[in-house]
Amino acid sequence: IEADKMEIVNTEYNLRSILDNLAKLIKPRIGDKDIEVKTNFAPDIPNVLYGDSGKVKQVITNILTNAAKYTEKGEINFKVSCVNIKEECRLVITIKDTGRGIKTEQIDKLFNKFQRLDEDKNTTTEGTGLGLAITKRLVEMMGGKIVVQSRYGEGSIFTIYLTQEIRNSLYKKEEV
Repeated sequence: IEADKMEIVNTEYNLRSILDNLAKLIKPRIGDKDIEVKTNFAPDIPNVLYGDSGKVKQVITNILTNAAKYTEKGEINFKVSCVNIKEECRLVITIKDTGRGIKTEQIDKLFNKFQRLDEDKNTTTEGTGLGLAITKRLVEMMGGKIVVQSRYGEGSIFTIYLTQEIRNSLYKKEEV
């Protein structure tokens, strides 16, 4: 990423299938913590989108994994809504948790490389502090934006705004 060697590789993909899989994959990360995962995926998400599905998946995975890592009990709400205008699908991906939250003065540092907040409290938490820096860079490479809202001790809300192209068919058939 730093050397600008990473490229966006756009293909047609089914977002709903990716979202369903990610919702299932987060459950083992939670383990036996008392956390309920709630999903709410808009019914009007188009069947076929055109974009970098691998990076979309990576971005969502990073945020969901952090939610599971920093939440001891309560819930993780994984919501995806969209606004479809002509050939564009403007996605709003929201992951809200009831975790430890982030102090207001530390939110600006959240996306810095190798930055782990409250290190004294995170002695048992795995990670290098690169996840959110990479996540932000990937979102920006795709022309999107990521926003964080948090209340220390109450939880956080990560919102990702991404625009993807709407396509009519998955893998267009070749004419014979």
